[in-house]
Amino acid sequence: ISLFRYDFPADRIVHALKYGHQLAVAKWCGQRLAERLDPSEFDLILPLPLHPERLRQRGFNQSAEIARELGKCLFLKADRSIVLRTRATPPQAELPHKERRKNVRGAFECRADLTGKRVLLIDDVLTTGATANECARVLKLHGAASVTVAVIARALRD
Repeated sequence: ISLFRYDFPADRIVHALKYGHQLAVAKWCGQRLAERLDPSEFDLILPLPLHPERLRQRGFNQSAEIARELGKCLFLKADRSIVLRTRATPPQAELPHKERRKNVRGAFECRADLTGKRVLLIDDVLTTGATANECARVLKLHGAASVTVAVIARALRD
């Protein structure tokens, strides 16, 4: 589920949040996503995690900030402790599309039994889907019945 195509002006919105530290954008995005989602379809919200080193560099996880507001709007728990990024990887944006899946393989760890849970996974941008797919794969290995990905923007091929 995506709010926008990753193009002007949505790319500026994402950059304002991610690199400009404009956290009010996360709140706005969480509210807009809530308008598009039915809370009865999900059991919990999980933000796509950052590796601790990237989190230290950036100072916040943009996906967690969006998930926090979305959780408030949908009256669902947004849990940052269940899925962790355990392996530091180069940013996906710096890699050719063909290398992205291999880059994130084995980068996530799940710390909960998700048997039967319907998970809403939150990220800021979806490009090739490699990161979201790898995280969803790990969540399903831990019992998730379904994983739905919601993002601010999705890059589409022309």
